[in-house]
Amino acid sequence: MADRDLMDQEEIHSKVLRAGRRTYFFDVRSTKAGDYYLTITESKKFTHDDGTFHYKKHKIYLYKEDFTAFKENVEEMMDFIINEKGLEVISERHQKDFKKEEEVSSIQEPTSPENFTDVSFDDI
Repeated sequence: MADRDLMDQEEIHSKVLRAGRRTYFFDVRSTKAGDYYLTITESKKFTHDDGTFHYKKHKIYLYKEDFTAFKENVEEMMDFIINEKGLEVISERHQKDFKKEEEVSSIQEPTSPENFTDVSFDDI
């Protein structure tokens, strides 16, 4: 019986997505009744000062009866993010020239009238 339980936990189909320090595992597994479900695991690598490391893992179990609602919610949230912020990644980690708003405002020179070119509309 233990062998059968072990077989139920074996992956039927798997896919890995590596994303920097994070790795995402998408695994199709089988229930005891022989139906399939999906597990999504996020594994994140943490390095200690002495050079050793460990992984923190978070897992989601997703069953067929929840697929439609889950997919709709994920698509809605991703569409919202893209519509609000676009596809460009904005972060210190991903962009070497990224500057925080307070850094940008402290770097910019204050605007004063002598910084602008005088324009006379009489010349037009």
